[in-house]
Amino acid sequence: MGDTDARHQRPAGSPAASAVHRLHECGQTLATVESLTGGLLAAAIVEIAGVSAIYRGGLVVYATELKAVLAAVPEDLLAARGPVDPDVAVALAEGGRRRCGADWGLATTGVAGPEPQDDKPVGLVYVAVAGPTGSDVRRLDLDGGRDHIRSAAVIEALRLLAERIPGADDAGVADPAGVGRR
Repeated sequence: MGDTDARHQRPAGSPAASAVHRLHECGQTLATVESLTGGLLAAAIVEIAGVSAIYRGGLVVYATELKAVLAAVPEDLLAARGPVDPDVAVALAEGGRRRCGADWGLATTGVAGPEPQDDKPVGLVYVAVAGPTGSDVRRLDLDGGRDHIRSAAVIEALRLLAERIPGADDAGVADPAGVGRR
């Protein structure tokens, strides 16, 4: 992935490879649920050789009603808060995890632009992960154009996942490409 992260820096190594290799080592599986990234997260993951052992599949739920219908986000939550919300991001990750029968769910939701959405500014993004040890969400306030916002959301979602997988304090985080690993 030749894109830049939230700080406009190129990640050292591949955040997707780091997460995939870690999940493979743990014998755990992953599902994705995407809104603003529209499939970019899944594409970054399936570029990694050997991914079929850990990647169950994903959902692209661009339309708000599909977040409820396909990803099991509570309709009352969507009605009260809209699709760009930290609790919605967590619900997306949890719903994808359950619906796809995966150990981990990884989700993206936000506003890529060019216009604000429901009074939410362009660049407001939430990435969330749900797994065996609970869930976590991260707010991103991204700048730049639509392409950068979407690609940075992918990188930051993968980083969040990599931090939550067991063994996150080992070489996989310090060495995201896994170069120091066998």
